[in-house]
Order: sequence, then C-alpha cells, then structure tokens
Amino acid sequence: MPLKVGKKAPEFSIPNQHNETITLASLKGKKVVLYFYPKDNTPTCTEEACNLRDNYKLLQKNGYVVYGISPDSVKKHQNFISKFDLPFDLLSDTELTMVNKYKVWAEKTLYGRKYMGVLRTTYIINEEGVIEEVIEKVTSKDHTSQILK
Repeated sequence: MPLKVGKKAPEFSIPNQHNETITLASLKGKKVVLYFYPKDNTPTCTEEACNLRDNYKLLQKNGYVVYGISPDSVKKHQNFISKFDLPFDLLSDTELTMVNKYKVWAEKTLYGRKYMGVLRTTYIINEEGVIEEVIEKVTSKDHTSQILK
C-alpha cells in the first residue's frame, strides 16, 4: 500500500550517480517527481526512463525536478545514464531505505515464482514536501502524460 496523498513525504538522504547526497529537505520549494523502478537496463524500466528523458524539457517547463530510484548501485546508475543519455539524477537505494519508507517494496510474482521487489510507483511531491499524487499503474511508454495530467 503506497503512502497517502496529502501526507508529508518521508525525508531521505541518498546518493545519486555522482555519489552526491540528495535529501528531500534540499528540494523544498520544488515540485518533485520521485519515480521508483525495479532495475536499470531492463526493457520496461528503460522504456520509462527514455519517456521521461524525451519529455524532460516539458517536465522542467512545468516546474518539475525528476529523480529515479532503484536498488541499483551508483556505478550501475552511471552506466544506465550514459547508455541512454538520461538528463536527470538516479538515486541509489542499495540498502532499501527509500523503497521501504515509500512503501514500494513488496512481494511480486513472475512466472509463478514469488520474490521481493520494487513496485513501479511514482510520487509527485509539492513545494512544501507534501505528497500531491501517487501513480501506481505506471504506463512506461507514456509516463510523462500521467505526471502532467
């Protein structure tokens, strides 16, 4: 169950692809898109990242800063960004701190096999740090439209 709209977004302190620490407090005054995804360089995650890349200027024009979050390492994020020319930061949650705080770590099933993983979910956080929207049914090919609707 994701966090509720209208609640204060949980604080975080997590490294980006340059190993610089990003905190929610440092983003105060900005509209933030936090998109959680399972893994770099997988087909659906790449499709989602590329949709956001291709529409990044439009997202910026609408006042958004974008951060992707997955359990991948800083090094894997560097490779993913380089390979697909992503213009936004990817945050490395190897300790699963953020995915647990934002309630996107859950049991999943693939080909009948159960495992724990990241639920593809996007949080829109307003300038005051309050959750404005939660997108649980992400359409990777057209995610920007879901954010801007």
